[in-house]
Amino acid sequence: QVQLVESGGGLVQAGGSLRLSCAASGRTFSSYAMGWFRQAPGKERECVAAISWNGGNTYYADSVKGRFTVSRDNAKNTVYLQMNSLKPEDTAVYYCAGSGRSIYSGRYYTSADDYDYWGQGTQVTVSS
Repeated sequence: QVQLVESGGGLVQAGGSLRLSCAASGRTFSSYAMGWFRQAPGKERECVAAISWNGGNTYYADSVKGRFTVSRDNAKNTVYLQMNSLKPEDTAVYYCAGSGRSIYSGRYYTSADDYDYWGQGTQVTVSS
């Protein structure tokens, strides 16, 4: 069983930066692919970034490519999302998620259906 707790959200002006953290409990975290999703009011949940178990492979949605960076520290059981050059359209609740499929593989996942564990979410609000 893995429990995920996000932190680092908040209110920031356009052009600013935030770093989200997702702390995981459970010894299996280091074997899991991890993802960051976001959901804005009235919109579907979308994957903005994903990372394989050892950080060797990453994915970014086109809307955040070049601005967001996903990373992980398996020794600290933590995955991060560094968000730079934030835009008002980045406003959403951000969730981290863990996938127990294909552990220790180089895969990452972009579909919410492929994730088994979810955090409670953290609000990110970007003002114009």
